[in-house]
Amino acid sequence: MSTDTTLPTPEVVDRAAFQAELDALRVREKAHTRAGDAIAAARRRLPMVEVDASTPLTGPDGPVTLLDTFEGRRQLVAYYMMWFTGRPAAEQCPGCTFFNGQVRELSNLHAAGITYATFCQGPYEESVRYRDFMGWDMPWYSARDSAETLLTGRQAGMFHLVCYLRDGDRVFETYWTNGRGVEAMDTAYSLMDLTVYGRQEDWEDSPPAWPRAGSVDGGFFSTNGRPTAQWPRLNAGHPDDLTPA
Repeated sequence: MSTDTTLPTPEVVDRAAFQAELDALRVREKAHTRAGDAIAAARRRLPMVEVDASTPLTGPDGPVTLLDTFEGRRQLVAYYMMWFTGRPAAEQCPGCTFFNGQVRELSNLHAAGITYATFCQGPYEESVRYRDFMGWDMPWYSARDSAETLLTGRQAGMFHLVCYLRDGDRVFETYWTNGRGVEAMDTAYSLMDLTVYGRQEDWEDSPPAWPRAGSVDGGFFSTNGRPTAQWPRLNAGHPDDLTPA
């Protein structure tokens, strides 16, 4: 990220002029919030589709079922993490590392009856070492042998965020997304969007000469050839060897 003080900046005005412009923008922000509320209301009214509750996954104690991963709660949000089997930590998905690594405090979800878990699309023993290297503590399962079944009609091997509902011993899929839909998981982009330079991505509508060091195809996602979030772990001395013990 550049600290160049010669970068262009917005026009400087007095406090009253600044507040007037902000007040006008706030009207649009409130409309955006209400539109989001309306979309969420429509999402709650979607139909659902039953999935096989006995679909197998692998967890820390061996084979489990999709039903088991709810941990007794009524709802489940699963992030299907991309995985490149046999490749070192430096070559794992920087986007999945960026998004999945921001979901840390789970107690509030649990209080609402929601379990969050990672369904990694790679082998358990190899991929869980990546979770531990990154310092994450969310429940972790391998969906390598069942991803194509669980992601019917979607491209297995890509990242997806899927919501499920449990009704007794039956499991239903209620919503799913991929692409920019997974931005629901992250705070970094939301905070970047509040700043004057935004995400610094080419697609953004920014004034001329605004910096474009954004995250797509590298940028914030990767630093010096690695997913950016790996560096604090390496600098703290944590080994990134993914070879199962």
